[in-house]
Amino acid sequence: MTNSIPEIEDANCVFLIGSNTTEAHPLVSHRVFRAKLKGATLIVIDPRKIQLTLQADIHIRIKFGTDVAFINGLMSAILSNNWHDQSFIDERTEGFDALREHLKKYPLEKASAICGVSVEDMIKVAKIYATSEKSTILYTLGITEHSHGVDNVKSLGNLAMITGQIGRPSTGVNPLRGQNNVQGACDMGGLPNVYPGYQVVTDDTVRAKFESAWNAKLSNKVGYTIPEMMDRLLDGSVKAMFILGENSVMSDPDTHHVHHALTSAEFLVVQDIFRTETTELAHVVLPGACWAEKDGTFSNTERKMQRVRKAVEPPEGAIPDWKVICELGTRLGVSMTYDSPSAIYDEMAGLSPAFSGINYRRLEAGGIQWPCPSPDHKGTPFLHQGRFTRGKGLFHVIDYRPNEELPDAEFPFLLTTGRRFAHYHTRTMTGRCPSLHKEFPTPRAQINFLDAKRFGLKEGDLVKITSRRGDLTTPVQPGDIVPEGAIFMDFHFAKANPNVLLGTSLDPVSKTPDYKVCAVKFEKISTQG
Repeated sequence: MTNSIPEIEDANCVFLIGSNTTEAHPLVSHRVFRAKLKGATLIVIDPRKIQLTLQADIHIRIKFGTDVAFINGLMSAILSNNWHDQSFIDERTEGFDALREHLKKYPLEKASAICGVSVEDMIKVAKIYATSEKSTILYTLGITEHSHGVDNVKSLGNLAMITGQIGRPSTGVNPLRGQNNVQGACDMGGLPNVYPGYQVVTDDTVRAKFESAWNAKLSNKVGYTIPEMMDRLLDGSVKAMFILGENSVMSDPDTHHVHHALTSAEFLVVQDIFRTETTELAHVVLPGACWAEKDGTFSNTERKMQRVRKAVEPPEGAIPDWKVICELGTRLGVSMTYDSPSAIYDEMAGLSPAFSGINYRRLEAGGIQWPCPSPDHKGTPFLHQGRFTRGKGLFHVIDYRPNEELPDAEFPFLLTTGRRFAHYHTRTMTGRCPSLHKEFPTPRAQINFLDAKRFGLKEGDLVKITSRRGDLTTPVQPGDIVPEGAIFMDFHFAKANPNVLLGTSLDPVSKTPDYKVCAVKFEKISTQG
């Protein structure tokens, strides 16, 4: 996030796109509700009628996957009405002339035809966002989990810069991270292209610094993403895999492809706190310690590093992740003789300029947001104050590209996926909680009541949903949550996991799979009761 979670409630406009915030990020949604109570205008852009649309001043029911066209249309309206911040553009950015010329290809009428939003509504949204004193953008996987997710994010950056709604409190472009400490994993270098602190592996100076610290020779090549690793297990160029805390068989798209890849591995090691569909395929399963059974740090979605303290001892045989990794590294020839999480953290912070002012002693008093370059620095509640990290903010010329697979005559329905309020991800943990299971015991495929009427379906009836990759059977839930021609499914239940249906289309830059747009068909199987 460019800004902090508490700042949300002081925004004058909350522009929420591709985020079912109340179900996926309930604590953040409280800040949205507080902003609304303080008089903020809440704009929700989502094809579905999520809970927040009941509170929204404006609900834009955009067509699935047309975010770039919609945002380009908003910027065209902003420029046409002189709602842009020319002084901010002149002083703080570059590339504006190319963007302005490009936006001539997206007059409101054209953008409206693509995204299914009326010209009047687009003008209304553009004016409120651009002219409010403090407008904040919140987004999540509804923006990123597309075959053009990077384009979506860059377009939101364009929108913030063209209006000067960044670099100040309660503004900015704010992704809500999907899992606790996923930010921390990235901070520590758990990505294929960077070392800790987002220092790129292709930089010779950076690489030399880490080679010296670790007394090891390091590659200058960017590593593989998860989908790329799966493909290379199949072609034999990757022969072994170590999966830590991930139920890939359930969570990755095109389940049959993933299952085939993992069973093709010559050696598969899985470390987790419970048995999962993925541990069933492993040659070796290592029992890990859960978050309450180990010391360390978490970084949350607002870049705040926080201390995590062991509350209980792990079960017999369970080992904290850092000890497992150190033991494996040492046996593979790299001496990893750390004696505590703090020793690992101190090394990482000492090698990473953005974190160098944060140590365990400071974190005892509370969380600190990076960048924090020195011990006397208080941390950074919001980014890009006065200047961007790269100097001037760069506008990107982005064309609308349809998703890789859209409905057609053979597969006329559009499937999109997400989470439901009572469960998390693959239910590895929440599925073991009786109270949560009681709240949401079975899957439900949401369909529009008009489609239900055409197919003679009512609540709980079973349907068979088929894509080009596979099929599944699931109960249905008719209503007006999804638009006509669409189906929404969660991926919490193994017996009706929509990832069986999804393809392997990837964003060309981030390699993120497309979980949000898939062509399917369905037929009635049986009637409930």
